[in-house]
Amino acid sequence: MLLRLQFLLALLLPFGPAMATSLPMPEGEVILRIHGAITQTNMPEIVAFDMAMLDALEHRQTITETPWYDVPQDFTGPTLATLLSLVGATGQNLRIVAINDYAVTMPVSDTQASPVILASRLAGQPLSVREKGPLFVIYPFSEMPHLKNETMFSRSVWQVISIEVLP
Repeated sequence: MLLRLQFLLALLLPFGPAMATSLPMPEGEVILRIHGAITQTNMPEIVAFDMAMLDALEHRQTITETPWYDVPQDFTGPTLATLLSLVGATGQNLRIVAINDYAVTMPVSDTQASPVILASRLAGQPLSVREKGPLFVIYPFSEMPHLKNETMFSRSVWQVISIEVLP
C-alpha cells in the first residue's frame, strides 16, 4: 500500500521548471521497457517498470475466451491506455516485442476502442514465462466478439518485454 501511494504521489508532484512529472525508478527486476515517442521517463529515453510498479497501477479484470486456452480465462493487469497515458505517449502506433523477438505493430487506436490490458495475472496468480508471461496483451474477446479475428489475435503478444511508441 505504501509503495502504491509513493508511486502515485511521484506521478502528481511537479518536477523542475517545466512541471514534468518524474516517474519512480524500478527497485526490482525490470520486466517492461517503454520508449520512443514518450514525454515521461525514469531512465535515459525510456520508462522501465518492475512488477511492483505495474501492480501499483489500477488493474482491469478481463475474463475471456482466447485461441490459446480451452476455456475462458481470468486475466488481470493495467490497461494499455493507462500505461500510455502514464508515459505521455504521443505516437500513433506501438511496436510490441516479446522475449523471443516476435514483434507486432498495434495502432494506439486499439487501446482507445477497447480496454486492452497488459495482463500480469492469470486467475489471480503471476503469469510465468511458461504461461505466456510475465506480460500478455489481452483483448476483451468475449465482451467484444468483433475482435475475434486473426489481426487481433496476432496483436495479442505474450512474454512482452518492450513497447516502442512510434510516431
